Amino acid sequence: MWLKTVKTRLNRTAIHFVCKMKADHSERWKTSRYGFIIIIVPLYIMKVEAQLPKTIVNFLKEKGYPGLRLRAMLFDMDGVLFDSMKNHTLAWYKAISDVGIACERDFNRKATDEEVENIYAEKSRYFNELPEAGAMPGVKEMLEKVLQRGIIPVLVTGSGQHSLLDRLDREFPGVFTRDRMVTAFDVCHGKPHPEPYLKGLEKAGVQACEAVVVENAILGVQAGVAAGILTVAVNTGPLEEQQLLAAGAAVVFSDMTAWTNYFDKFVDDLSVI
Repeated sequence: MWLKTVKTRLNRTAIHFVCKMKADHSERWKTSRYGFIIIIVPLYIMKVEAQLPKTIVNFLKEKGYPGLRLRAMLFDMDGVLFDSMKNHTLAWYKAISDVGIACERDFNRKATDEEVENIYAEKSRYFNELPEAGAMPGVKEMLEKVLQRGIIPVLVTGSGQHSLLDRLDREFPGVFTRDRMVTAFDVCHGKPHPEPYLKGLEKAGVQACEAVVVENAILGVQAGVAAGILTVAVNTGPLEEQQLLAAGAAVVFSDMTAWTNYFDKFVDDLSVI
């Protein structure tokens, strides 16, 4: 509706301007010149709308956002900043197997607090014994672009893995400050609850219509969408693209490099509508 209103107002302005100028025969040259320039503006806006993925345009309209002035980007950590998902999977498998639990989706009962604490401690031990997970290919270039444009980067992770959190400043020096991190220790409700991303917005000092979430997991995508934030998914795991779209991702990229390559065009197109 907001875009339709803008187009209508611009078209009316153009018609009024041309009619007024034609009434003055001494200004015919200006009528032709400036009338053309004003009339082409709504056509350009329609072209930009067509260039953005339809899912992004639909998200903005459904939320009633008057465009998206990108001021902050909220990044998940595992599978987005670090190529660490395979390490997490193996560590969880070993820790759960150690206590005689079959690695199935449902175990038919809720774990006790003591079991949760012990299993997580073993999982963390196994995780730290594995080779260090590297930065996700393309992410450093992405963060460089984010900083160059004056966009605030915020870390929003459900992880409490100290080994990864401690590496952030080493891998990405000066990018994620402590006051712009949301970890498992900062929230009462983890993803898919919106609390982590709502807290991320608070730490960045922006509104939902001024931010973008970058996620790779279904629960993370659901959390970003629940917080009212346009959510981009990078499919760095074993999921089908449709699963991330069904969770609410506005657009899905095959990896971080593909998202990085598209980023400049994405921001430029958003700045026009």
